Amino acid sequence: MSSGKVIGYIAYVTKLQLICEGDSCIVAGSRKKMISYLEIARPGESKKVTITKARFGDIKRAIELGAAYSFDREAYERFHPLARKSGIDVGPADFDAAESEGIQFVTVRRKVPSGN
Repeated sequence: MSSGKVIGYIAYVTKLQLICEGDSCIVAGSRKKMISYLEIARPGESKKVTITKARFGDIKRAIELGAAYSFDREAYERFHPLARKSGIDVGPADFDAAESEGIQFVTVRRKVPSGN
């Protein structure tokens, strides 16, 4: 079942204090990439956090509850087809254009219907 599929890795200081970019939790495609992101965002703190697998079902539930996630290219390539199949409204990401502007992540959050 897709809910147990590993999408990437997240990092946290405590179970309630995830490593985020703004208001969205970072999902890296590999443990090694997560460490490199941590060294850029929080120099010297990579050894103080726990890095763990981020599974599709957990991410999906959190998005449905209002959480936001920022995926790197590798993680988004795993997430995107499963999200589409499960009804999460996401499109393909243009990482080449984003990276040319220095952006390494695509953020996904629940779409809130506008107006009544």
